[in-house]
Amino acid sequence: MKFKQVLSVMLISAATTLTVLFAYNKFNNKPIALQESNSKIPANYAGLFDSSFNLPGQPVDFQQAANASTPSVVHITTVIGKNRTASNNLPKRKNPFADIFGDDFYDFFDNPQRSIPSRASGSGVIISEDGYIVTNNHVIDEADEIKVTLSNKKSYVAKMIGTDPSSDLALLKVEAKGLPFLLYGNSDQVKIGQWVLAVGYPLNLETTVTAGIVSAKARSLGLNARKSQTPIESFIQTDAAVNQGNSGGALINTNGELVGIVSAIASPTGAYAGYSYAIPVNIVKKIINDLLQFGTVQRAYLGITYLPENAPDTEKEKLSFKEGQGVLVREVAKDGAMASSGIQAGDYITKINGVRITSGSEMVEQIAGYKPGDKISVTYLRGTKESTTDITLKNKTGNYEVVKASSLDLFGAEFTQLDPKKAKEYGVKGGVIVKKINAGPIEEQTRMKDGFIINKVNGQDITTIEELNSAMAKNPKRVLLEGFYPGFEGAYQYPIEFGE
Repeated sequence: MKFKQVLSVMLISAATTLTVLFAYNKFNNKPIALQESNSKIPANYAGLFDSSFNLPGQPVDFQQAANASTPSVVHITTVIGKNRTASNNLPKRKNPFADIFGDDFYDFFDNPQRSIPSRASGSGVIISEDGYIVTNNHVIDEADEIKVTLSNKKSYVAKMIGTDPSSDLALLKVEAKGLPFLLYGNSDQVKIGQWVLAVGYPLNLETTVTAGIVSAKARSLGLNARKSQTPIESFIQTDAAVNQGNSGGALINTNGELVGIVSAIASPTGAYAGYSYAIPVNIVKKIINDLLQFGTVQRAYLGITYLPENAPDTEKEKLSFKEGQGVLVREVAKDGAMASSGIQAGDYITKINGVRITSGSEMVEQIAGYKPGDKISVTYLRGTKESTTDITLKNKTGNYEVVKASSLDLFGAEFTQLDPKKAKEYGVKGGVIVKKINAGPIEEQTRMKDGFIINKVNGQDITTIEELNSAMAKNPKRVLLEGFYPGFEGAYQYPIEFGE
């Protein structure tokens, strides 16, 4: 009799356990479509969240996650240089042969020469049913034409909505309705060792799915510094096989949720050699929302410099750096967000809004989710005492205002206004100094040097940055910058063309 009672209790316990596990999987793991608060689950996810696959103790099954994601990952092909011209960018010279041979003779040597178009390809991820697509900036950089092809072979011409070289992200739009799209996951919840899938179009193949595990988080490779002075890098590292063409594709978890945008591989040959890297989806969401709402990314700054994790050992010894303490503050800017926080050089930042911070890339990832004017809590360690302070983040110029989109962002350069006293000294009414040339159209299409002073755009006199921006807005596809270099004779002209 006792045996039957014990057996009965065991059976009831087992049944209860299975019921709890099933209910947890069915309700707690069901993701929310963060893209649209009232949106329905896309048809491409049909059956995925109602099944009992991936129950604890069962083999991992990638089939349904792959089936849900592949319709939402697109093939992107671009044409670069279709309408571009290459210029020798030399000063405009007077034609000494005009009276003899006419202007055409001299123009044969001085006129810009048309370049040969090139083609490239990559991947992208549909994030809304009305055709918004996320990809890498380097996939569509300088493209004159962008074509998007779905897994069902249907093709669209895409319009570029915005780009952010700092994070290597871009937002495209195609005119379509009812498209399958991927649901956002939460990259903060991604754990080392968990299974992930990379979905894309490597090596111009059809839709390809590869599997691997998350092998590291918050990786910084220095890739985005080639295109931006304020790079954002905190990659999810995986061992899912990724090759050229995967860039801009999806990194998903076994629930089919988007947790990253595939961006790079670590390889000595250019082909997959063991590790791939993806931009965390929490960064992606913030950047994309900014591009849609403001037309430019609202980047927030703490107002500090810190010791990077790859700093030389000699520098770490000089600063008495202690591993594992947090992020060592080297300097606090006088007009930065941290100025009145009480944090000093030599302190270690240990938490942002309660999230543990152990490296600079982790700190960058957390701050990337905020905009100027947002208030956050920062926990720091001084000696053995840990304290928490509240700060309000600032923008690059040191205030709390939302940054407006500017046509000058297209150039890939930093500008400053010519001082009136200097303008008088140079014999001009005013102008705009090209303070620093970064990666972008100026660097790629001209021989312009830092310090060039612009005083004409498309033949129109300009004296201020506002006038330069207004002149740019009138003809955003092609501009002719004219100006001079202090200390050098003659006027210089630099024609620049921009992609669609």
